[in-house]
Amino acid sequence: MKASLQLKIGQSLTMTPQLQQAIRLLQLSSIELQAEVQEALESNMMLEVDEGEAGQNTQTENANKEEVKVEIDSSEPPEQTPEMNQDTMPDELPVDSGWDDVYDSTPSFTKASSDNSYDGFENQDSGEKTLNEHLEWQLNLTPTSDTDKVIAMTIIDSLDNDGYLTEPLEDILATLGDDLEDIGIEEIEAVLSMIQSMDPIGVASRDIKECLGLQLEQCNTDTPRLEQAKNLVANYLDLLASHDYNQLMRKMKLDKAALTEVVTLIQSMNPRPGNQVSDARTEYVVPDVYVKKVNGVWKVDLNTDSIPSLKINSVYSNMIRRADNSDDNNSLKSHLQEARWFIKSIRSRSETLLRVTTCIVERQRAFLDYGEEAMKPLVLHDVAETLGMHESTISRVTTRKYMHTPRGIFELKYFFSSHVSTNYGGACSSTAIRALIKKLVQAETPDKPLSDSKIAAILEDQGINVARRTVAKYREAMAIPPSNERKRLA
Repeated sequence: MKASLQLKIGQSLTMTPQLQQAIRLLQLSSIELQAEVQEALESNMMLEVDEGEAGQNTQTENANKEEVKVEIDSSEPPEQTPEMNQDTMPDELPVDSGWDDVYDSTPSFTKASSDNSYDGFENQDSGEKTLNEHLEWQLNLTPTSDTDKVIAMTIIDSLDNDGYLTEPLEDILATLGDDLEDIGIEEIEAVLSMIQSMDPIGVASRDIKECLGLQLEQCNTDTPRLEQAKNLVANYLDLLASHDYNQLMRKMKLDKAALTEVVTLIQSMNPRPGNQVSDARTEYVVPDVYVKKVNGVWKVDLNTDSIPSLKINSVYSNMIRRADNSDDNNSLKSHLQEARWFIKSIRSRSETLLRVTTCIVERQRAFLDYGEEAMKPLVLHDVAETLGMHESTISRVTTRKYMHTPRGIFELKYFFSSHVSTNYGGACSSTAIRALIKKLVQAETPDKPLSDSKIAAILEDQGINVARRTVAKYREAMAIPPSNERKRLA
């Protein structure tokens, strides 16, 4: 076979650096995009924030202030009244408040002037403490021996996030055997009792029975049904967990009204005391688009505050010379090209996000008008076919992007759901079915909750063909317990 050269013409899709950058920016959330823009501003001299008319307005306001100042300076001074005369003014004027009423001179805000490392805002640290730090702080305020403090720290380190002691006392004793001698299980139990008296009440409990019992012990003695509640927690907690109220009334010799009061008192306790002291910080969602109804039509607007406006720095761009091939000039050209690509990618991201959101709003107008029960079935392919895009692009646009509507803030992924066939030849969204199941559960009789089969039968009467296992799957997704656990006293 003879070797030869052949020339062929063809088309292929190549992932250019510009396309890779556009795809990466497309899937970023608004907070990640702001961080990416800040990094680009710090690394590229050609990029700068486009303040728009803000700078012009500031200059105008400053000019007006200067004009006003000139008028005031050029005006004649006002006549000095006798009350304003310095000669007739007393040294001390009568006031109805003192210096201490306005300024608090507490010593906690002062430090020696020689301490150059003093931070005036260190006492305003808003960081939340963990459960271990909260208990250690109380332990340091408690007069204890060094041995008891070591035992207490070991017990605190053995607590889980809910505040329960997960390690047996025997294991804790075995752990301390190498460091401390002549200690027994009785001393560890004594230190455990000391920790259980700390805040939050019920911490360091070994099970739910002990946790509720400790909290009931801290209630006022005149609390109604307190003794019956202690008796129930100590002896019949398993019956309460299984919602067997008939057997509870028979064993405790209480009527329905009295048992209701006892159960209400127990339910007012906190079964997870450790959650009261949590180190979780609140994460706020920044919406990418706003949807509102104007003159009967739903309008979609981008959140321009979350998308910084950029432009090319004219000072550095004018320094570029075409015929110059020096390293400095080539560096300027490279930075200019990267800046143009970056600005174009951000604009493309905004345009794509606006198009996809507008298409979603057009398909889900019924949800915006009537709520979850009116949600229409929608998948990525429907939006991709309407806009002429690929499904992967729609997936990137709708990931970690949020829409602000009169009904709340939702992720764009929320508006996509599968469909279930109906008896009338149509389709019903799985989100609408979840809303119907939640509505049926909220309206059920407390002492006779609806089973999954009964809910499926009710939905079938409404023309929605859904199996019992599907109802169970949707119910579990909404964290709704089964019927036997939802049973409660009416």
